[in-house]
Amino acid sequence: MKLSYKQYGKRLLILAFPIIMNNIIAQLQMIIDRIFLGHANDLYMSALGNVSSPVWTTMSFCNSLVMGASILISQSVGAQKREDIGEYAGAMLKYNNIIPIFLCFFWMIFPKPVFMILGVSDNVMPLCLGYVRWYAPLFLLTGLGGSLGVILQTSNYTKPLVVYGCVRSGLNIFLDWMLIFGNLGMPALGIEGAAIATVIAEYVGAIYISVIFFTSKKLPTRPSWNDVKKGHFRSYLNAAKLGINIALEDFAWNIGNLILIRILNSINEYAAGIYTIIFGVEVLAVVIIGAIGSGTMTLTSEATGRKDLAQYKGITLCAYAVCTIVTVVMIVGAVLFPEQILSLFTSDKTVIASCGGYLLLIGINLFSKSGNIIIGNAIRGSGNTKWMLFTQIFGTIWIVGVASVLVFVCRLGILGVFLAVLLDEGVRALINFWKYLRIVKKWRE
Repeated sequence: MKLSYKQYGKRLLILAFPIIMNNIIAQLQMIIDRIFLGHANDLYMSALGNVSSPVWTTMSFCNSLVMGASILISQSVGAQKREDIGEYAGAMLKYNNIIPIFLCFFWMIFPKPVFMILGVSDNVMPLCLGYVRWYAPLFLLTGLGGSLGVILQTSNYTKPLVVYGCVRSGLNIFLDWMLIFGNLGMPALGIEGAAIATVIAEYVGAIYISVIFFTSKKLPTRPSWNDVKKGHFRSYLNAAKLGINIALEDFAWNIGNLILIRILNSINEYAAGIYTIIFGVEVLAVVIIGAIGSGTMTLTSEATGRKDLAQYKGITLCAYAVCTIVTVVMIVGAVLFPEQILSLFTSDKTVIASCGGYLLLIGINLFSKSGNIIIGNAIRGSGNTKWMLFTQIFGTIWIVGVASVLVFVCRLGILGVFLAVLLDEGVRALINFWKYLRIVKKWRE
């Protein structure tokens, strides 16, 4: 039965809203974390900027790898193939923890060469090393956490994520306050205290979500114990073939971001911190858009499984409409309250005065970024994960080239990096929209 756009939007928001709330709670916690660190020591922000990019590059690889299983499980839901659901979900739970274990030990033992390649200054290097070595045990949760998240999302039961976000983030903020500044008799551990607080809070949150997984009766895609035992590595590899393209796409984006950090470090040791502050604000909007994108991929995958073009198009259109509203709100905030927003992250008046224009540029950039996130997830939902990888490889080469010209040839400094980001997202949005139209046309034929 064909649904109206209102009904498509309702389905999308029911699925995405708890993810949005969880993401917003998590980002508010991260913002408060940055506020604490920025007011404790300005160099902490540069350290966090240099650590976040390479660590997130490896962590997002693990998170993206599991998306292949999400697509196949959702398509199996749409096609009503219960046996395939159990097989893919069981194999995912069984094998998805291998790579994160290796990455945990990598970041505990070999972080310094990575930061040397990034050109981290001698003043910032000890802060980066101290943070990442305490943060590394978080990788041990990445595989399991990603698998449980897929099962919740493909079951269209994401409400527990709100409580999970409150528990995890509330505890993290309290521990940040206690360990960064040395409150309640604890030693003042600075940036290392922030890492310890995050790891403890994430492990507590993982306990809660595991209880939901084992006790809830609203998880139709949860595999049985027999599904897990019998899960074939071949099934995991089939899912990974889709997921690896998403993982490599994220990897390509993050490689580009790492090179941008390297370019920023060549400007001065505070440039990476300014970049981190601006994108720390942008990410509040991106987590909403990203959650809508996750819902888009799940529901367009279901539409692909049941061969429902109306749902495929309806979900995509409704998703971009919601993201446009979010973008407009972001731009209004950047125009009306730039100083108030930026002062949350730093007390440096010079930095605050110089960053208002960057905030507006990033707000405008959300129109294109929303297109890439929503249309990109619709393309993935069709079963094609290679396309977004190819466009991202192009985008990485493009943004690095443009940023290099604008910074080193045109001498635009930090502004050159932000203009490069704007051009990259805009060009890729046009290319991806063309591909989406081709998919719809082929489906009709």
